[in-house]
Amino acid sequence: MSDPLSLYKLIVLKLLSQIDAPLTNSQISEFILNNEYTSYFTVQQVLSELEETGLVTMTSSYNSSIYRITDAGRDTLHYFGDKVSDAICQDILEYLEENHLKIRDSLSTTADYFPGNGQDYLVRCQVREQDSTLIDLTLSVPSRKQAISVCDHWKGKSQEIYAHVMEQLL
Repeated sequence: MSDPLSLYKLIVLKLLSQIDAPLTNSQISEFILNNEYTSYFTVQQVLSELEETGLVTMTSSYNSSIYRITDAGRDTLHYFGDKVSDAICQDILEYLEENHLKIRDSLSTTADYFPGNGQDYLVRCQVREQDSTLIDLTLSVPSRKQAISVCDHWKGKSQEIYAHVMEQLL
């Protein structure tokens, strides 16, 4: 392929198409950088251009950007996916196999915050398992600093909090 950026875009599309879940910016970057395909700045350019052209969608949360392949991205991959070498396809499969649990866990426990009605902030904390939501908790906190703190601690404390809530309610 004569244009390296086009190849990197196809690699990202291939990566996103091989898993039935979205990937974070850091997960995509980790794959590409660990395999030494290109630089971090090129990865960011590729992700930006893929979003601009509608081949992926990006949603932002408190501490990450999450990417999903679109139907247009799948169509593009259908027509040009054979430009991605078998070796790169194998690297993708190995990465997803080795990191499946880490990827799933990073997407199953989330926290995000946004301004409330007054001076407060609302923090939405969730734990999901496949298509089910185990807990969806929204808290009002008085400051942005506290909202950030809740988000930072949710992943480490979510299982304990869920167990406590269930124990108290059952």
